[in-house]
Amino acid sequence: MELRGLNAIVTGGSRGIGRAVAIALAERGVNVGINFVRREKEASRVLKEVEKRGVRGMMLKADVSDARSVKMMVRQFVERFGRVDILINNAGVFPKNYRTVDITDDEWDWLLGINLRGAFLVTREVLRYMPDGGKIVNISSIAGKMGGVAGPHYAASKAGLIGLTFALASELAGRRIAVNAVAPGPVDTEMIPDEIKERLARITPLGRIATPEEIAHTVIFLLENDYITGEVVDINGGRYMD
Repeated sequence: MELRGLNAIVTGGSRGIGRAVAIALAERGVNVGINFVRREKEASRVLKEVEKRGVRGMMLKADVSDARSVKMMVRQFVERFGRVDILINNAGVFPKNYRTVDITDDEWDWLLGINLRGAFLVTREVLRYMPDGGKIVNISSIAGKMGGVAGPHYAASKAGLIGLTFALASELAGRRIAVNAVAPGPVDTEMIPDEIKERLARITPLGRIATPEEIAHTVIFLLENDYITGEVVDINGGRYMD
C-alpha cells in the first residue's frame, strides 16, 4: 500500500509507541489524528512534529473506553478528512496492582475497558468510514502470549487483542481490510520505571529493551504490505520465541 495521502487515527498518540507511530506515518505522507484523553500538552507537541513533516494533523480528545466519546472523536476526524484509511489501536494503560488477590473489580474494569474494550469500540466506529483496502494494526504485548509480571488483567487484555485481531482479519478479508497486531516486549517509555528497564534489559537476549521507533517501524511494514493479515509480529529481542 502506498501510504502518502492517506488518513490515520492513532489512539494513545501523545507519547511512547503512539507518538513514534504518528511521526513515522507523517514521514510517509499520512495525515494523522492524534488521540489523547489527558495529556493535551504532549499531544500538542506530537501535532507539531506531525505538521512539520508537511502533512495535516488533528488532536482528538476522547476516552476510548466510552462509546459516545469514541463516536464523537471519529465523527470529528471524518468531518475534516473524509474517511479513515488506517487505524492504530495503541491506547493502553499499565496496572496498578500485579497480584490477583490485590486487583479490585474497579481496576479490572478500568484496565480491560481501555486496553481491550477501547480497541473494539474504536474499530467498530472506524469501520463505518473505512474504505475497502484499509489497514488496522493493534498494539498487543508479549504479555498476551506468555503472561508475565504485569498481572492477569494486563495479560488478559493483551491476549484479547490478539483474539480480536484474528476475528477481525477473518471478518474483514472480503473488504480487503488487513488486520494485524504487534506484540512488543518491554519498550523504553515512561510507563516503565528506570530500575525495571535495567532489569528487563539484563534478561533480554539482545541485552536491551526496544525503542518506540523500532515498534513504529514494524507497524509501517505491516501497513505497506498488502498480503499480510491475521498476523501477530513479535518484537521482543529474543525473550519469547515460538
